[in-house]
Amino acid sequence: MSTACQDEFLYTYDDYAQWEGDWELIDGVPIAMSPAPTKKHQGLTSELIFQLKKQLVGCAECEVFGEVDYKIDENTVVRPDVVLTCGDEGEAYLTKAPEIVVEIISPSTARKDEHHKFALYEAEKVPYYLLIYPEDLRAKLYKLDGNGYDKQGDFFKESYIFSGLGCEVRLDFDHVFRRYRSS
Repeated sequence: MSTACQDEFLYTYDDYAQWEGDWELIDGVPIAMSPAPTKKHQGLTSELIFQLKKQLVGCAECEVFGEVDYKIDENTVVRPDVVLTCGDEGEAYLTKAPEIVVEIISPSTARKDEHHKFALYEAEKVPYYLLIYPEDLRAKLYKLDGNGYDKQGDFFKESYIFSGLGCEVRLDFDHVFRRYRSS
């Protein structure tokens, strides 16, 4: 797609649903997703999903997904790395703000995840936004407080309990990053 076309025409979910390849759509502008994530990125994603899913065994209203479409409106569809959602009845994609959104940062996505998606998730009232930095083995966590995000801290080996959701969950960041630490 040419830049001129993007400047003159904004796309909708109907357009997005027909595209081949991996895309996100933010305010009508298509954004090509990066090539397949690295093994480390995928390993961290798997560990986060595993930790969250095993805590939801007795929780029928909440689910964890990796790379599922979150349709915010007709002009904005994003695909977070990991989400925890409660009470979402959508079948093809998420239809309401997830309780937790996780983005794993890579050099090619850092600006989008730290700025554009940060503002987007904050505006959509996503209660928790978690940024994972694979190179630093660090997690940066934000919690919605009123109308904006409040940074909860940088996590390396600590645990955090996510409260106020359909089901309470805890992430042990020591365990999330353990495999990738040098001995």
